Amino acid sequence: MNPDTLTWLLAAGVPIALAVTVVTAVVRRRFGTGIGPQGPTGPSAQDDAQRPAAATGTAVLDRPGQAPVGEAPAEVPAAEAPPVEAPEAAVEPELEVPAPVAGRLARLRGRLARSGSPLGARLLAVLSRDHLTEDDWDELEETLLLADVGAGPTSDLIEALRTRVRVEGLREPGQVRALLREQLLALVDPSLDRTLHTAPSTAADGSHVPAVVLVVGVNGTGKTTTVGKLARVLVAEDRTVLLGAADTFRAAAADQLQTWGSRVGVHTVRSDRDGADPAAVAFDAAKQGRAEGVDVVLVDTAGRLQNKAGLMDELGKITRVLTREAPLAEVLLVLDATTGQNGLNQARVFGEVAGVTGIVLTKLDGTAKGGIVVAVQRELGVPVKLVGLGEGPDDLAPFDPEEFVDGILQG
Repeated sequence: MNPDTLTWLLAAGVPIALAVTVVTAVVRRRFGTGIGPQGPTGPSAQDDAQRPAAATGTAVLDRPGQAPVGEAPAEVPAAEAPPVEAPEAAVEPELEVPAPVAGRLARLRGRLARSGSPLGARLLAVLSRDHLTEDDWDELEETLLLADVGAGPTSDLIEALRTRVRVEGLREPGQVRALLREQLLALVDPSLDRTLHTAPSTAADGSHVPAVVLVVGVNGTGKTTTVGKLARVLVAEDRTVLLGAADTFRAAAADQLQTWGSRVGVHTVRSDRDGADPAAVAFDAAKQGRAEGVDVVLVDTAGRLQNKAGLMDELGKITRVLTREAPLAEVLLVLDATTGQNGLNQARVFGEVAGVTGIVLTKLDGTAKGGIVVAVQRELGVPVKLVGLGEGPDDLAPFDPEEFVDGILQG
């Protein structure tokens, strides 16, 4: 209370009680607080604790970055407000378009030439000599054996060449080349059916049955990659495809196969756990392929050594289980062309267990041992149907005997 004001009121004869009331009213109007008998009549400490923080002037944050409790967030001027970005729409990956299948094997000529394959060049060099001695014929035989043509086919070829050269007296390079091409082509046997049977069929009850292709082979032949490339071949031929990842022992195999398929819009049936029963995965793939009405179901299997009885028995189980859902249209054995004669042992055992219907030769472009084509066909009685020409995604081609022989002779 102001003492001067109170003294003036008392000197004017105003009663004490009335003077105090007047002074109190003036103080309240000016300062917004009251004076009571116990001191200031403003809010107590307890009231401060219950009042919103904005009223007390204390900023309380629920969590970092949040506006103070009880205080509206400050408005951002329109000119300073950040632009609101619309959520990005999910972008579908662009599907790859596989290269046309026709003419792929023609690339083999140049690649055999770059690989330094000596087979054709050595054969032509010897046959073009003026007088062929026994040593020359021995050299020809050795060249063919080193190229993995095999003992039986080599003997047949040498005998045919001896007769034709002696009877016809061929010496001109063009004539010798034509003769050698003719005899090599006979060995490769163009009469074999190299068609890849991938046409779906219809069951007795009228339901759709896809062509099921089982792919087998030993470890390290590039089997999963070959399945992925084969899917591209089929897509290029306008076939609808479903992949079955029945290699459940190698963790990355299913991922690798799924990646190959996704590039060309092909789905993969796989297990959600490692070590699952591969026969069950293969069966599920065939069942789903049948339900979806696809043309071809490609089933990848784990690599296995031909001398491991347990693994080979498992392969037999896969083939038995698969045929309960759909017949096997093809069983393709993937062989590495660089393994040479060892590939024959592999082929023999797989043929007995899985009923191989065709051979896929990988790495054919980088070897002088192209004669394995002849040897494996002679051993199994089944044709080479596909060959790998390199590392590119479309470097898998249907095997053409004439293109192959021309590639050897150019090499």
